[in-house]
Amino acid sequence: MNKVVNIRSNDERLDIASRWILRMDQGLSAAEEAELQAWMAEDRKNAERLLSMAKRWDKMQDLSRLAELFPEPAVNGSAKRGRLPLRAAAAVMAVVAVVAGGLWFADLYDQSRPDVPVVADNAFETAVGEQSTITLEDGSTVVLNTNTLMRVRYSPEARIVELERGEIHVDVVSIADRPFSVVVGDRVLQAVGTSFSVEITDEQHIELIVTEGKVIVGAHPPGGAAPTAPLLAQSTDNAVAVAAGEEMLLGSPNQAVTHVSAEEIEVRLSWRDGRLIFNDEPLEQALAEVERYTTVEFVFVDEDLKTRSVTGRFRTGDVEGLLTALRMNFDIVHERTEDGRVLLSSL
Repeated sequence: MNKVVNIRSNDERLDIASRWILRMDQGLSAAEEAELQAWMAEDRKNAERLLSMAKRWDKMQDLSRLAELFPEPAVNGSAKRGRLPLRAAAAVMAVVAVVAGGLWFADLYDQSRPDVPVVADNAFETAVGEQSTITLEDGSTVVLNTNTLMRVRYSPEARIVELERGEIHVDVVSIADRPFSVVVGDRVLQAVGTSFSVEITDEQHIELIVTEGKVIVGAHPPGGAAPTAPLLAQSTDNAVAVAAGEEMLLGSPNQAVTHVSAEEIEVRLSWRDGRLIFNDEPLEQALAEVERYTTVEFVFVDEDLKTRSVTGRFRTGDVEGLLTALRMNFDIVHERTEDGRVLLSSL
């Protein structure tokens, strides 16, 4: 069973640490140094995260000039503010970051390219019913939907996200000579300066929706090396381009690229705002989507309810609000069982 890691608070800490690294590049004023010191004094994990970011971005030299800002570790059970030697802080960071941040970092090498060091290798995971936004070191952002696991591998030549389960929406910062790729099973989705969503469905299909720019879809042999070519279209036979306002369901009998309206995109990606939108959706399909965000299992006592059409907006995970709406607007009542199931029947 995979370990579920709550990373909401750590996302905020990661974002703040990233901004401090960028500000240190430009030089900190006395007031900014005081602000940074106050932020690190709030929580020991703040200093650990800043050290982690400095190591990943090769900014330890900049950070060494500010070593006097780090708080002293707890002595005899009480926290004492002061200096933490940078070497000691780095050693602590290497051990603690795994537990404190819900991430893991390693100085690795691409097995297919021993000459190319991997700068960062991170794992991000959300629990059932949780969403989380991750800002990557290049400024690209990834929104993780419920029950999602992904790994991020950055090297000097490529930016790679491996989606192992769940659903993500990606806003990519364009770096022409450093492609951004999402690897899902035997497929590579490669983009430069674009926005798109990828989901591994219950049927193990790969659903791609492009909201901005263009994504090139190519093959990725199981166990193959991570893609580093400038563009898949230049190195992969039978690559397919999916443009904004289009979708593709990979692994299904029909893998054609099809148009999707702006209204449908809003419905399909409403989870990013913590909502679920149903527009004349069969109740069975609507509840299957709701179940992704909760541990509740819905059971139809009356089979004809499965095809009942449902329209409405609901908060993800708000089972009680949904049941109330079903009773008031659709004359559907429920009964809870001891094992947590919800039985649905007509009024």
